[in-house]
Amino acid sequence: MKKKDFSQLKTKEIKELKNTLNDLVLQSLKIKAKIVAHQEKNIRGYSNLRREIARISTLIREKEIVERLQK
Repeated sequence: MKKKDFSQLKTKEIKELKNTLNDLVLQSLKIKAKIVAHQEKNIRGYSNLRREIARISTLIREKEIVERLQK
């Protein structure tokens, strides 16, 4: 994920981030199944996808904490 993409994610709301996260999780499950079945050759793509999921999860959590503090 490039810095430009990450900065765009920071501007999104929590609902949008959760939708993106759900899509990425489904995508990672499909890739994981292909890796187990020896159909996927790009294992690094799975690692990058996991990192992207972690970044989005962190952003969601940060935004939730900020919202609680502002109330």
